Amino acid sequence: QVQLVESGGGSVQAGESLRLSCTAPGLTSNRCAVLWDRHAEGKQPEWVSMIRIDDTTANRDTVKGRFTISKDKAKDTVYLQMNSLKPEDTAIYSCKTLGSSYCDSMYRRGQGTQVTVSS
Repeated sequence: QVQLVESGGGSVQAGESLRLSCTAPGLTSNRCAVLWDRHAEGKQPEWVSMIRIDDTTANRDTVKGRFTISKDKAKDTVYLQMNSLKPEDTAIYSCKTLGSSYCDSMYRRGQGTQVTVSS
């Protein structure tokens, strides 16, 4: 099983942007849907954004208009562009495959990347 690798987190001020990356060999060429979720301290984990194998996307309501998920098939990487960040976006963000037993057996969730947004 291959571990997904997330990167791009950091500490920013409210209103600033970050771009997260989720990568692993074959992640997009194996036609795996990918979901980003986040886990804030003291809160339940919640899904944030997903990209399906047909490249359609979905975002939770609280990030619509601010976050954009995309993929670079040449780099086997899924990105999460996060604009207009808010303090409530502070969390550990991680990615995982979704909806395919083949992909789920190939890849395991990564360590996550910390996003901290200060007001």
